[in-house]
Amino acid sequence: MIEILATRHAYATFTILLCIGLYMMIANKNLVKKIIGLNLFQTAIFLLFIASAYVQGGKIPIVPKGKVAGETFVSPLPQVLVLTAIVVGVSLTAVGLALCIRIHEEYGTLRTDALREAMREEDVLPGEESAAEPDVVTDGGNVADGGNVADDGNATHDGGESR
Repeated sequence: MIEILATRHAYATFTILLCIGLYMMIANKNLVKKIIGLNLFQTAIFLLFIASAYVQGGKIPIVPKGKVAGETFVSPLPQVLVLTAIVVGVSLTAVGLALCIRIHEEYGTLRTDALREAMREEDVLPGEESAAEPDVVTDGGNVADGGNVADDGNATHDGGESR
């Protein structure tokens, strides 16, 4: 086991970064720390792609005019994918941090539990209904608590005037 870890240190690093990033995204309540965890997770995936693309004794994939038989070449595709993913990751981080700035300006906090509570108070996020307010449900003009509402067909139900 120690020999495997000593020879495959990139995979051990990948595992550690992946676990730390995943833990940060799940366990932290601060949005900026969640973004940092996402970046660690992405970095672990990049490391996995690059480490798995390594070919012992491989050469660059530029073949001279003469046919070269029996040579091992390295595929550039993993490096291209990782380069593209880095650009997407940086863009995602920038958008996430911009959203964090706007959220902090609006609510004054970046903690998810405090944000949920503030959004429930503003009725932006559905939450627990209070027992002090009775629910009034209408069904065809009849109020659920026993009262009747006259509906002669001329009244509009959106608060407008009757025609």
